[in-house]
Amino acid sequence: MTEATRDMKTLEEEEEAEVGIEMWKYIYGFAEMAAVKCGIELGIADVMESHGGPITLSALSSSLGCPPSGLNRIMRFLVSRRIFKEVETSQGDTGYQQTPMSRCLMTSGGDGMAAFVLLESSPVMLAPWHGLSARVLGKGNSTFEAAHGDDIWGYAAKNPDHSKLINDAMASNARRVVPAMVNDCPEVFDGVSTLVDVGGGNGTALRTLVKACPWIRGINFDLPHVVATAPKCNDVEHVGGNMFDSVPKADAVFIMKVLHDWGDEKCIKILEKCREAIPEDKGKVVIVEAVIEDGDPQGDDQKLKDVKLMVDMVMMAHTTTGKERTFKEWDYVLLNAGFSRYTIKPIRNIVQSIIEAYP
Repeated sequence: MTEATRDMKTLEEEEEAEVGIEMWKYIYGFAEMAAVKCGIELGIADVMESHGGPITLSALSSSLGCPPSGLNRIMRFLVSRRIFKEVETSQGDTGYQQTPMSRCLMTSGGDGMAAFVLLESSPVMLAPWHGLSARVLGKGNSTFEAAHGDDIWGYAAKNPDHSKLINDAMASNARRVVPAMVNDCPEVFDGVSTLVDVGGGNGTALRTLVKACPWIRGINFDLPHVVATAPKCNDVEHVGGNMFDSVPKADAVFIMKVLHDWGDEKCIKILEKCREAIPEDKGKVVIVEAVIEDGDPQGDDQKLKDVKLMVDMVMMAHTTTGKERTFKEWDYVLLNAGFSRYTIKPIRNIVQSIIEAYP
């Protein structure tokens, strides 16, 4: 055996060893979601925030009302994932400290993402994943319908608790995306006096927008059972209806994380109704959705693309025909819905982009 052959064999053995280690991440990948959910349900980040500084395991255990043994193991795991940080307290003891990541897991105030974790880790949302291969093979109904006997919207209408999980998750997303959007692209809402938010849930996105752009009068439009529980707000009117039938008239339409729930045919239908709701001469539809880039982006752009591809898997598991779209796929649905032109602007550090479509 030559030296070159030996080196190649060593390299292959090292690659095989790395593959073996990497595979465990897929085998036990669910542990990360489960541990994060556990942390949210226990209220670990909320207690630590209230404490105001590094907290020992004993103090944390006492505040949460749980034995330290199990909590120690959960904290060890979450520290290893850099969700919490292990530090030394002023008394010289080992303690835990908040990080930007752990603050995202707080259930009170701010722009946390705990509600989204609780939605996606709920038994209702996890069950359809077991039917993903059947979905790819085209066998039967969608995986969500196969698991629950109805699509996600019909199920939510009949199950108020799950409907609230969805609304809370969408609201938590809105509290992060809308301020970033207004900060990065403030010109989007210049000259807009009335704005209808299609699929606006409990109105969080529109309330945030109206607060940032006080010249706007908002119409929060969603299914009747959704807007029935939406809190009242000055300059925001809640209207119940069906976006496949009609959309309330306004200077502009705002539609965020809705179109990815639908295949091209229904997506075009929704966009047509949105186009009919705005003035032909100066109206526009503001779409906030992911756009999957071609090729292999670098750095943070690659991380964002990874999230977009994961969300595309979510669409396969939770919707009948929904999907995340590429530039070419957005071009197809927009032009077929009758729009003459459109622009796409990325939002810094956000998965979604702003698509402005004009009649």
